[in-house]
Amino acid sequence: MGDPGLPVLGSSLPAVADGLKLARRGYERFGAVSWANVFTMKAAFVVGPDALETVLTNRDKAFSSHDGWEMLIGPFFEGGVMLMDFDEHLHHCRIMQQAFRHERLVSYLDLLNPAVSQGLDSWRAGSAFPVFPALKQLTLDIATRVFMGAELDAEADQVNTDFINLVRGGQTAIRAEVPGGRWHRGMQSRRRMEDFFLRQIPTKRASDEDDLFSVLCRAESEDGVRFSDREVVNHMIFTMMAAHDTSTITAAMMCFFLAKHPEWQQRVREESLALGKPEISFDDLEALTSMDLVFREVLRMNPPVAIAARKALEDTEICGHHVPAGTPIHVGIYASHRLEAFWHDPDVFDPERFTPDRAEDKAHKYSWAPFGGGAHKCIGMHFGGMEVKAILHQLLLRYELQIAPGYEPFMDTATGPFPADGLPIDLLPR
Repeated sequence: MGDPGLPVLGSSLPAVADGLKLARRGYERFGAVSWANVFTMKAAFVVGPDALETVLTNRDKAFSSHDGWEMLIGPFFEGGVMLMDFDEHLHHCRIMQQAFRHERLVSYLDLLNPAVSQGLDSWRAGSAFPVFPALKQLTLDIATRVFMGAELDAEADQVNTDFINLVRGGQTAIRAEVPGGRWHRGMQSRRRMEDFFLRQIPTKRASDEDDLFSVLCRAESEDGVRFSDREVVNHMIFTMMAAHDTSTITAAMMCFFLAKHPEWQQRVREESLALGKPEISFDDLEALTSMDLVFREVLRMNPPVAIAARKALEDTEICGHHVPAGTPIHVGIYASHRLEAFWHDPDVFDPERFTPDRAEDKAHKYSWAPFGGGAHKCIGMHFGGMEVKAILHQLLLRYELQIAPGYEPFMDTATGPFPADGLPIDLLPR
């Protein structure tokens, strides 16, 4: 059951304009699985923790992540782990996990902290500072230093533009290389990024540096198999995108909610002040309990990856709904985080819901799933949390954050919901 929407366009416009509203309405009217026509394709919208568990754990191997994402972003992020399935995915993840072990995270934080400090030095105090683009530049600087072991300098603007083009390339209805179009720009950016990384591989393979690029060039499977040059390039492009985009959105929305709720801002700042140091160490993360509550609540209210894409490989069933083979499936993480059946006042910012006394996220294993689940659970989630908290720690020690009365960001929900208006926030020096 579902809503066919408009002739030809189906539900494409509502999906782009307000995907949360569309998915919630489908859940209320039809249950965990509803049908809609999006970009000329009939797709199943899957919402609710039971449905998320069925699709994301994929115990019967009935769903393909590769086939789901391929139609959306495949040409731009070819060979990324999100676009792999089953044995191939497992093989690549086992090698990649070497880059996200505990000792690697500790070394990454040592590289990350100076990049945060240097980036924040360029921010200007005052009214209506555009926080989102500033954070986007900061997370790019962090990613290049931590993942690539370099500062881009003259190439930074082009790399930033290329990553934006890559992410937006799959959001267009005109899915062909028409000059000037989003798809065309995205493919041009993909080719530039391939060349950019390929040029550096010989040096990285010979180095003993600790950046992710060097680690991936040297990493081996248990059988001594290394990634090929092409595989390294594919993983670097995907990882840079994933780390850059998601961390920017999360840090930005934490800034917004802390500015909107000054009592929480002060609570988080006091924990940072209690550490008595301008930069956090890995062991300090456990002491930032209020920041972690805010981090979790922001990921609930505003998950950077609003949907996960899958495709049915065979006739199957999701929560009692028949799903034919070949069906595109949109897994509604964003909508599932806003269901009244599982969250008290789901549209209200309330970090206390994650405290042990309430533990609303424990009502179901998949009530809270900002990092996905199953075999495809985000491999870099611990790095992402560490990065965002390191940024907020330094930022809150420097500034008090305020917003204009009544301000709400204009959110673009085409991918993950992000503030398309730049997120103007007043930065008051402390």
